[in-house]
Amino acid sequence: MFSFLKPKIATTKIAPDQVQKTYKLFRLQSLLGVFLGYIAYYIVRNNFALSTPYLKEQLNLSATEVGLLSSSMLIAYGVSKGLMSSLADKANPKRYMALGLLLCAMVNIMMGFSTAFWMFAILVVFNGFFQGMGVGPSFITIANWFPRKERGTIGAIWNISHNIGGGIVAPIVGMSFAMLGSNHWQTASYQVPAAIAIVMALVILTLIKGSPVSEGLPPLSEIIKDESDSKVQQSADSKPPVDMSAWQIFKNYVLFNKNAWFVSFVDVFVYMVRFGIISWLPIYLLHVKHFTKEEMSVAFLFFEWAAIPSTLLAGYLSDKLFKGHRMPPAIIAMTMILICIIGYWQSTSLHWVTIFAAIIGCLIYIPQFLASVQTMEVVPSFAVGSAVGLRGFMSYILGASLGTTLFGVMVDKVGWNGGFYVLLAATVCCIICCILAHRGAKELEYNKKQGLQS
Repeated sequence: MFSFLKPKIATTKIAPDQVQKTYKLFRLQSLLGVFLGYIAYYIVRNNFALSTPYLKEQLNLSATEVGLLSSSMLIAYGVSKGLMSSLADKANPKRYMALGLLLCAMVNIMMGFSTAFWMFAILVVFNGFFQGMGVGPSFITIANWFPRKERGTIGAIWNISHNIGGGIVAPIVGMSFAMLGSNHWQTASYQVPAAIAIVMALVILTLIKGSPVSEGLPPLSEIIKDESDSKVQQSADSKPPVDMSAWQIFKNYVLFNKNAWFVSFVDVFVYMVRFGIISWLPIYLLHVKHFTKEEMSVAFLFFEWAAIPSTLLAGYLSDKLFKGHRMPPAIIAMTMILICIIGYWQSTSLHWVTIFAAIIGCLIYIPQFLASVQTMEVVPSFAVGSAVGLRGFMSYILGASLGTTLFGVMVDKVGWNGGFYVLLAATVCCIICCILAHRGAKELEYNKKQGLQS
């Protein structure tokens, strides 16, 4: 690990009478930093999808070549999520996250000057790889600054950065085209988003704080007021053995941790359903349900943006109603998704198909983000990045690829019914994994409390 990426060590202590005030300020700044930072990561990721029509037309690329570029970024991102999130456990979160965003910006700037397919292929792989430096520091920061009883709500707030980031890319690129003209499509598509990312990297460096201890505060277990939560938090505040490498952390605390695998497989099956629906929704609605392009666009918009209020509500309920247990709301959401997939598949009404698509979009991000929150609670705080890395690698390399590829294979072999059988099977498997993850988390919580009492 480069010296400038190593975790900060506090040189002074915050005065006792300033601890609560400073803690509240720093955690708010840190949440805002990872929220805005991850929005920026999406701006320099999803902008590529908007540029593909121009790549095809201006650079004379074939549909196959454009597809290869898109899949290359997806694969690189999945691999990087596993590797780079693990390395984040040994790094200063804000510098690590800011560096990744700057590297993504540099790659996008170079895309603005590229005209050859092979050069774009290299650059999108690098962009996908550097994208993996964003998610690990985000979860580590949340785990460092927020106790278990608040992580559902806080995780939900952070998670909508996905939807906001994905939603504002088109207006940013559209305004750039309006100002610069289509002749400067590479500048509008790549370099303007890159400039925004550079500014946001500076915001990350300004706002995010490493951890309470690294900022001169007491450990989180001493700051929080809820005694019952504090006892469980003491385990999360534990420190790794001295000089333990990123690989050793991953091997000892994640690789052989059944609960980390349960949560990872929840994400695998969620991603199968999510990508199976979103990747095939335009084609299915146009060619099978006979929607117009305008009607399909409305259904697609509802699918994406309906997730924001439902995610916030589910996070709040997991904290308050379910007392920090993340999987019960996920099980409820996946059960409702199972019903809606059948309705989406079987209905012949335009309005009902749109409603079912919107409800699926409203619910599909709930188990995804709750799995993210549970990841922070089944490993020590110093192994959060490694656990996030495992989950991210599995969800993209296995879940997303199966949701897109296996669905397509089944459609070709046995028709659209075969594709929906895949989605229904993935939904049932996800519910089973949610139940196993819930039982594992309760067992882990019980063991922690017993160990602290003995």
